[in-house]
Amino acid sequence: MSTHAHDAYFSEVEPRFADGEDFTVGIEEEFQILDPESLALADGFEELRDAVPEPLEGHLLGELLSCEVEIATKRCPDFAAAAADIAGRRAALFAHARDYGYALGATGTHPFSGWRDQHIIDTPHYRLVEESLRYVAWRNNTWSFHVHVGVRGLDRAVQVCDALRAQLPYLLALSANSPFIEGVWTHLHSVRTQTFLRMFPRCGIPDAFGDWEAHRGFYEELLDTNCLREFTQVWWSVRPHHKYGTVEIRICDAQTELWQTLAVAALAVGLVATAARRIDEGGSLYVPPTRYVEENLWRAIRHGLDGSLVDFERRIEVPAVEALAGLVDQVLPVAAELGLQPWLDGVDRMLREGNGAQRQEGAHRAGRSIEQVHAETVARTSDDAATLAVAATGGEAR
Repeated sequence: MSTHAHDAYFSEVEPRFADGEDFTVGIEEEFQILDPESLALADGFEELRDAVPEPLEGHLLGELLSCEVEIATKRCPDFAAAAADIAGRRAALFAHARDYGYALGATGTHPFSGWRDQHIIDTPHYRLVEESLRYVAWRNNTWSFHVHVGVRGLDRAVQVCDALRAQLPYLLALSANSPFIEGVWTHLHSVRTQTFLRMFPRCGIPDAFGDWEAHRGFYEELLDTNCLREFTQVWWSVRPHHKYGTVEIRICDAQTELWQTLAVAALAVGLVATAARRIDEGGSLYVPPTRYVEENLWRAIRHGLDGSLVDFERRIEVPAVEALAGLVDQVLPVAAELGLQPWLDGVDRMLREGNGAQRQEGAHRAGRSIEQVHAETVARTSDDAATLAVAATGGEAR
């Protein structure tokens, strides 16, 4: 790509951050499309997309596979608005899927359907993904959720991303929800992360850049050398999102129930806001080398909330539950400012009751088959959506 093309591209990107609004919120959730009888993955995206109802118009999206559907909120002014938006869209999606004869699942991986049986959707973007990645794209039968947080200022957005790198393993440990894949109990708490991050290029924990100039320069080098053709081919677990002018957090497994999504998302928003406030106050941020973050990332993948994470500043191990509780304490000042507390309470609930991976593994250890555990999880997701529908209408779920 020529220097002129670089300048034209970034002349659109840079104002989005320079003129952006702090701490707007957007949430994206991915769901498995399932056969309602077998609960195996089913090719249903195109059918759901082509008949999209008004509440989901413009917010029902494809995500690589025909057995996968994504919903996204609009850009919301605060977390409360985003929570209400995603609740309404979740309820609408489940009703829409039911009308067309599909069930939906919400875990980081499907526990028994094989990757060879899945099909990639026919769009220009995903044709490019398949063409460039082939086997890597075919194997990516994974489901996650993403959080977008508005951060004003080019350098500030990059510095927030730099700081959040250290906290990504904590968010993964909290959200881990994928112990099974292709009929195997992997003994990992997030096999989704192991599958996606260890296969895709330009993925996982990015290096720290320090400022926008270095960030932009790296993209220019990748474009100049034909490493990528578009911005979205960089799949880092935290990144400044060029199209939206946000900091995007991409580390989390899909969550079975909405309250879990909102708990993890509230903590993520709190971490972004805490880092931004520290920059504004002239304070320093902890930005460790990537090799230290990777150590904690593996611990989160393997043991989730059952394990421990390393506080490298103090050179000690800390039980993951205790480490997450400490992270919540760190964001309490901004939580009060941004109205996050009602959803942060959900983090405490997850630490007490266990997250999705712990619940699934506990049921399997108690003697239930992978298929039975999956059926129970799908039922929880469906019941949760029905509750959301009742709350939205004030009546009975249909």
